[in-house]
Order: sequence, then structure tokens, then C-alpha cells
Amino acid sequence: MTAEQRSFALANGIAREFERRLVGEHLPRLRRCVELLGDERLWQRAGPTGNSVGNLLLHLAGNTTQWILAAFGELPDERARSAEFAADGGRSGTELMAQLDDVYRRAAKVVARLTPEALLAERRIQGFDETGLSAVLHVLEHCSGHAYQVYAWTKQVTGVDLRFYDL
Repeated sequence: MTAEQRSFALANGIAREFERRLVGEHLPRLRRCVELLGDERLWQRAGPTGNSVGNLLLHLAGNTTQWILAAFGELPDERARSAEFAADGGRSGTELMAQLDDVYRRAAKVVARLTPEALLAERRIQGFDETGLSAVLHVLEHCSGHAYQVYAWTKQVTGVDLRFYDL
């Protein structure tokens, strides 16, 4: 295998893992949490400085849109980050999950098209100098962190075993 073939194989592996984690793992788990919480508890906050699951779902969609879809030229960067945390209702869990599902699937398609050169290229995202690879890794890490907040909150509020391995 040539160096170029290894580079493309690595890029392809990164893309597969990105899609597996976001679409194959987090989406079904987040959907389970949203179903268990229901629309009423979706916007419940632990305290005045806390975020609801609804806020976190908006934030995950906004962050992934900015860091993948906008960073790689799919969309203009028109993110209103503060609005993600200011929201206190108005959208159902079904609507929020449909939005996140769409964003994650579109982002996975963008990452699947990235060449080794695109993964190494520098770009400016949210005021930070990043490579394409660091943007992809940021989204994986960021989404995992907030998804686990949703999982923990759902278990605390509902007292239910989330049974993720049954999904």
C-alpha cells in the first residue's frame, strides 16, 4: 500500500468512525432519553445556571453545523450560540431530534468526502485556528460530552435504566 493509499484509508476510517459514533450510537441513545423525558421535562433545568436537555440538543446541532457544515463550506456560518442556551421551550422532542438527526447525517456525509489534504488544511472556526482533523475530533468529543450529560440527567430525573445495549 502506498503512502497515498494509506492516507485515503485513514481518512475513510475517520469518516466511518465519525458516522458510527454520532449517527449509530448517540442519536438512538439521545432519542431514548427524549422519549423517556417527554416534552414537559425536556426543558426542565436543574437550576438557574443549568441547561435543559432541549438546550443541549439545540447546542449539539448548532455546534456540529458550525464546526462541520459551515467549516467545510456546506453552509454559511450563521450560528446564534447564545440562543441555544436561552431557549426555554417551544419545540418538541420530536422536532429537536429530527433537527439533530438531519445535522448529524449531513455532517457525516461531509466528513466522508474529506480528502487527506482537507483534513490537514488549516481553517478558522469559532475564532480558533484548526485543522480539518481537529474540527472533526472536536465535534466527536463535544458531542460525546454533552450526550453523556443528557444520559446522566435522564437517569437522575426518571430513575430508569436506559438500557442502551438493547438499542
